[in-house]
Amino acid sequence: MSNSKISEDAVVIERTFNAPQNLIWQMWTQPEHFKKWYGPQGFTVPVANMDMRVGGKRLICMASPDGSMKMWTTGEYTEIVPTERLVYTESPADENGNVVSPSAMGMPEGYPTTTEVTVLLEDLGGRTKMVMTHAGMPADSGASGGWNQAFDKLANHIETVHSDQ
Repeated sequence: MSNSKISEDAVVIERTFNAPQNLIWQMWTQPEHFKKWYGPQGFTVPVANMDMRVGGKRLICMASPDGSMKMWTTGEYTEIVPTERLVYTESPADENGNVVSPSAMGMPEGYPTTTEVTVLLEDLGGRTKMVMTHAGMPADSGASGGWNQAFDKLANHIETVHSDQ
């Protein structure tokens, strides 16, 4: 189940996954899982450095299907409530984690330098409701489509992992 809402400055997506809450948490917090689903269809994640603690840094590289374009983001974990709530900032970056101007990454004028992602997880008795809010994203940024494609990949990855357990 998917439900998307775009406000002027946030993308909010709600999904329900047929997997326990702790497994969905691992998908967001363990690099080996995160790399399998993050990004739109066809994109890969060759780098996912995630220092999972409040104040810990993250550095993610998302690569286009043909590998010709790499998009780096960096951020900081600002809130972590295991299996329930994850909040982090996200900014365009270079491969060393230095924040760069969004326009240097090909983003349109007015694109924010720093956004915030909040993930809320709720146990539904073996299933999990996830609400992801990407605050600061312009409504016309395409973020909703990208996130929904990523969450389709997440659902497929969960099926693979969940059937192995």
